Amino acid sequence: MSQANKQTPNQTPAQKKYQQLAKEKEPKRPVVQNCLRAFLVGGGICLVGQAIQDMFVHIFNYDQEKAGDPTVAVLILIAVILTSLGVYDKIGQWAGAGSAVPVTGFANTMCSSALEYRSEGLVLGVGGNMFKLAGPVIVYGVVAAFFVGLVRMIVKLVGGDA
Repeated sequence: MSQANKQTPNQTPAQKKYQQLAKEKEPKRPVVQNCLRAFLVGGGICLVGQAIQDMFVHIFNYDQEKAGDPTVAVLILIAVILTSLGVYDKIGQWAGAGSAVPVTGFANTMCSSALEYRSEGLVLGVGGNMFKLAGPVIVYGVVAAFFVGLVRMIVKLVGGDA
């Protein structure tokens, strides 16, 4: 049942006929192709991230744990540069959800917001609109971390080895 049918259960016969016609004319989505594209791009981003991390480990002699922070910083920088050049948006249009790998996707979203509102000024335009987006993400992350920590503490107190 389409979303329109769920919202208006008492449709006239003409509305029902229109809904049926619209459903028949709606193009079929290439689900397998979209999944494959998302997998390839998301996997490619992760592969690049792993290559960058290996570079920090083997060339700059970082240990595996400490190489994570500069790797994330480089991925963010790459995503911001590609967003500024308009390339990341083209990747996102082709790959769909595959381009939303958390670090690069978030960097793309923040940079896009900054670019879109730069004409309104640095404080009210760029800063204000970037943090409209970042605020909920940060709050969600903090709340989720709190609850994960709480569950871990309860499991540890009950007797498990978390």
